[in-house]
Amino acid sequence: MSYVGPTDLYIGGEWRSAAGGARFAVTDPATEAVIAEVADADVADARTAADAAADALPGWTATSPRERAEVLRLAFEAMMDHQEELARLIVCENGKPLADARGEVAYAAEFFRWYSEEAVRAPGELTRSPGGERRILTISKPVGVSLLITPWNLPAAMVTRKVAPALAAGCTVVVKPSFQTPLVALRLAELIAEAGAPAGVVNVVPTTRDIPVVGDLLERGPVRMLSFTGSTRVGSALLAQAAARVINCSMELGGNAPFIVLRDADLEAAVRGALAAKLRHSSQACTAANRFFVHEDLAEQFAVRLAEEMSALKIGHGLEEGSQLGPLISAAAVDATMQRVHAAVDDGAALLTNQSEHPGQGHFIAPSVLSGVKPDAAILQDELFAPVAPVIAFRDDDEVIRMANETDMGLASYVFSADLAHALRVAEALDTGMVGVNTGVVSDPAAPFGGTKQSGIGREGGHHGMAEFLETQYLAVNW
Repeated sequence: MSYVGPTDLYIGGEWRSAAGGARFAVTDPATEAVIAEVADADVADARTAADAAADALPGWTATSPRERAEVLRLAFEAMMDHQEELARLIVCENGKPLADARGEVAYAAEFFRWYSEEAVRAPGELTRSPGGERRILTISKPVGVSLLITPWNLPAAMVTRKVAPALAAGCTVVVKPSFQTPLVALRLAELIAEAGAPAGVVNVVPTTRDIPVVGDLLERGPVRMLSFTGSTRVGSALLAQAAARVINCSMELGGNAPFIVLRDADLEAAVRGALAAKLRHSSQACTAANRFFVHEDLAEQFAVRLAEEMSALKIGHGLEEGSQLGPLISAAAVDATMQRVHAAVDDGAALLTNQSEHPGQGHFIAPSVLSGVKPDAAILQDELFAPVAPVIAFRDDDEVIRMANETDMGLASYVFSADLAHALRVAEALDTGMVGVNTGVVSDPAAPFGGTKQSGIGREGGHHGMAEFLETQYLAVNW
């Protein structure tokens, strides 16, 4: 794919080169070919972007909710008008299959539509104090300039899931996309501007110098809100930095999702759900199922059926006809995955698929199913961002609930059972922010997305998503 879109920083409504003219290469993980050279922001560039957002804040906050809603609605329409273009761009900088990329664009655009509807519904109320001497008036106000840090695995959706509620609330933003996938964020900035967002409302600063750039923005200047999606390790460090200035934080961090197949589950439905929960976005999603707990009566059948389905997948460049599984994001990710699979086999697990790197260029890896995995196996301890499915047998509900909850992560989980009451009893016992009951897909712009424990703070999506960008002000009124 020949990329002809924006490659400079977007600050104050203008496309700018980075200070000193620094640029970095964006590569296609399927071919390792360079797609584009992108401006590499430094601390001064990021400060300029934050100042532009601060200058634009009063005007954008004063804009009526309906006007903000119209900008978001037009941004939704623009994304859908450019769905194929954006999807192909996602494939080339991220690697996922085209079908997944098209789905991501539609999902990402929906945040603009949803928050165009939420923009006019900021909460507020009027009540009488218990003593009767005054009225209690509460109103919602935008928190202010917001720093949005997005990951590489959903380069469109992670931007819109943060930008849309921020703009709906009346905030202005500085977006720092992953240096591995900055092109979609830059193109989205262009579309948002065309939809009517005034200069400075949305600023985008790709950079390879994450630590000094983000650190400076948190330590000084106008940033009052940090929304981050990424690893728990980085999120914890950012929380510590934000604490010094008591900056509002919303954190969507790592996951280690259990996928539970109860004794009374429909086996084929569970296998279909497992494929969806494991393989969407080439298995590189924080909600991806990582640990497959299957009742001992079904474990062997489930593992064999899942292995058959995963072995039949077509692996290749996302733009290839019929491609179902793309590459991992980097060679390092391939190496780390291979080491974990080999360690599990050495520890007694059985490999039911042909595990090997894909021949030729690119960061490909064949999917694998591991059966007979021990409950304390190392492969179960950390998040898997790869098409690897370890299957663990269990005996009863108490045992599987204990094993599923034995992690510091609590983002998503999945439960399959033909008895809905049984599934709901288990689902309620799981310490995760989201549970898919007889479904392998939990994400929805209208639903609160987020986790418990070390999987994050706050929620994105739904009514909750805009609330993260609002402050409540109380007015004591005596009339």
